Amino acid sequence: MAHDHSHSTPDLLVSKPSPQTEKALAECESSLSWSLEELKRLVRIPGVSFEGFDPSNLKDSASATAEHFERCGLSNVQTIEFGDVHPYVYAERIEDPDLPTVLLYAHHDVQPAGAEDRWSSKPFDPVERNGRLFGRGTADDKVGILAHTAAIAAYLKTSGKLPVNVKILIEGEEETGSAHLGEFVKLYRDKLKADCMILTDCSNIDTGIPSITTSLRGIVSVDVELSALPAPVHSGFWGGVVPDPAIALAQVLGRLTDESGKILVPGILEDVRPLSAEEIAEFSTLDLEKIVRVGTGLPEHLPLRGSAADLGRKLWREPSLSVLAFESGSRKMVANIIQAGAWARVSIRIVPDMTAAKSQAQLADFLQKQCPRGFEIKITPDAAADWWTVQNLADPVYSIAARSLEKGYGQKTRFVGCGASIPFVQPLSRELGGIPAVLLGVEDPYSNPHSDNESLHLGDFKKILMSQVHMLGELARYRRA
Repeated sequence: MAHDHSHSTPDLLVSKPSPQTEKALAECESSLSWSLEELKRLVRIPGVSFEGFDPSNLKDSASATAEHFERCGLSNVQTIEFGDVHPYVYAERIEDPDLPTVLLYAHHDVQPAGAEDRWSSKPFDPVERNGRLFGRGTADDKVGILAHTAAIAAYLKTSGKLPVNVKILIEGEEETGSAHLGEFVKLYRDKLKADCMILTDCSNIDTGIPSITTSLRGIVSVDVELSALPAPVHSGFWGGVVPDPAIALAQVLGRLTDESGKILVPGILEDVRPLSAEEIAEFSTLDLEKIVRVGTGLPEHLPLRGSAADLGRKLWREPSLSVLAFESGSRKMVANIIQAGAWARVSIRIVPDMTAAKSQAQLADFLQKQCPRGFEIKITPDAAADWWTVQNLADPVYSIAARSLEKGYGQKTRFVGCGASIPFVQPLSRELGGIPAVLLGVEDPYSNPHSDNESLHLGDFKKILMSQVHMLGELARYRRA
């Protein structure tokens, strides 16, 4: 979303940092190698939160995060576990009840490494190469921890105190959907009370271009299964007269969108909020075609779905449908048979003002009605997470964040959307009284989070640390709108 900094009050956007902040900036820069080594130490712990992976690694990851907090000078450091939930880590530094209190969020769990033979180096052995740090969790989201703590450590080492009160929460189940975060926040609402939140789990629009994310898409998905036969049969004996469930399901899935990607599920687009004039203006200044092609490796001969002017809308503020998986038989054990059934998972990324439950029901109902004559169809709802958007971009916290990022990066801050879903934002903000959330990050289009060869741009690593020093300094003047 576009944002005019000119309305911000001068006392919030002081051009010259305070002496306390100046000292912290110098210390943060001189300690950059220490911060990088701390990041590498966290990355070496394979804290994968998915089922089937050793949960003791997440305990080790939480312990290492807690130790890091203590080294940075934070107080009341706690590793919090409840039920079977992967451990959270909490710490704080309360300087003065009259100062603003800032809640800082990141997560310590990571995605599985995937096929290690696709990595150019070991996933959990961080390696510097071509100005980037490679390793699982470097960008998503171990760097988010350091973005907070390096600034805190710099202030405490130079001044012995912070310009604001801070509470820092590092989650352990974000990569699996933050299923228990709402319950966690309800249990610890008083502990987490704050005036605003800074969450470092998003991305910049491009390398070296600081970005604040103002909207997130939600997601709904369903499993659809077609069956026709009690068991697979010989394709030579019976092919041509026996219906093929794999072909039938492919035909059903083909009816979900047109060739441009527009979703054809009746009613699914009726609640979509139009873009504001500010958003149209901001999105039009971004070279998104280049970012999409380089970030995804899309060949030049394959056209994008939408003109250059449409890309921001289609990426961030329009629903998109994807077939996440399709299964019928086994690629490793291909036989000359007609399969008994076929299965797929279908998802829709939802946007303001769509409703997760309604959208999921519309998708399920459409698929149900496409069942070919004589087949059996089974529809099973899967994930459902809501969209999120900034409620009041005029709140001074966004001006403070934008100016701080500009000081750290030396480039204008861009206000962008995010096409992904981050389930923790909504429950955190809601349970804490609707406090404003500033979504930052150090990922860029080339970071490959969730894929092989995940990496962090080391130049941007320094820039986000310096930005956070500025941000804590300027937040001392923050008062919620």
